[in-house]
Amino acid sequence: MAHAFTYGTLMWPDIMARVCGPDAEPSAPPVSATLADHVRHPVRGHDYPAMIPAPGHQVVGRLYLDVPETAWERLDRFEGEDYERHEVLVTLADGSWQRAWTYLFKPQAAARLDDGDWDETRFEREGKARFVSRYVGFTSL
Repeated sequence: MAHAFTYGTLMWPDIMARVCGPDAEPSAPPVSATLADHVRHPVRGHDYPAMIPAPGHQVVGRLYLDVPETAWERLDRFEGEDYERHEVLVTLADGSWQRAWTYLFKPQAAARLDDGDWDETRFEREGKARFVSRYVGFTSL
């Protein structure tokens, strides 16, 4: 089993569970984690963000520990063609490090990113219900 660092829609356990499927959802709630030298931006016209390398910046997200192997194929399909899975080192609240997989936006798609950080509070308040209702792929993953 491997760990998953999430920084967007998958930070919400209910969305993560739907993507992973009933037989592969993480068994524990995520913990807070930080990834150095990366930045998160909104994807133009969408409720979700993308993350790219950016020295001197950091992204605060959630780390799911011990994601079942059977979930990774579904996660790869959920993220789609504009994202690539990369192994990273994240820092936990206690200062320890964990190796994890995360999804980075492909460089050739970067022109679709808006300026500024993706607003997770706004997503929870305004975008989450819209995202869940629009995303029909949950059942086909």
